[in-house]
Amino acid sequence: MAGKGTPATALLTRQRVTHQVHAYEHDPRAESYGLEAADALGQPPERVFKTLVADVDGALAVGVVPVTGQLDLKSLAAACGGKKAKMADMGAAERATGYVAGGISPLGQKKRLPVVLDASAEAFDTIFCSAGRRGLEIELAPADLVRLLDAHVADIAS
Repeated sequence: MAGKGTPATALLTRQRVTHQVHAYEHDPRAESYGLEAADALGQPPERVFKTLVADVDGALAVGVVPVTGQLDLKSLAAACGGKKAKMADMGAAERATGYVAGGISPLGQKKRLPVVLDASAEAFDTIFCSAGRRGLEIELAPADLVRLLDAHVADIAS
């Protein structure tokens, strides 16, 4: 995978975490990048997760939820020990993570942000999340994602 790695894939390799990288041809006109990924990879969309950056009481946090659902901001705030959450400004999310919107990975972010993984991930042996670029997904065990990110697991999808 020379020349095609991302900070997310580099982190997994460095930490010797079992994972697979899946590439697909991304269509910039796709209405939903997450549903596009699920379709391209032939996976049920409940198993493909999107990474969303939110502002919780003035601090950025990350919610990782299935592409079929929405991030429940009230639940994310509660999981982070906060009172109120709103979606983060796209520019702030890109600056903090080092990734472009639509390709934000929960792994290998420029600034380490608190991460909450939706509890539905625990129903699967492996899940898919962005590898840090549109058209590139990582498949790994939810427990490895939680361990690497020191993430919380909570019901944050609606």
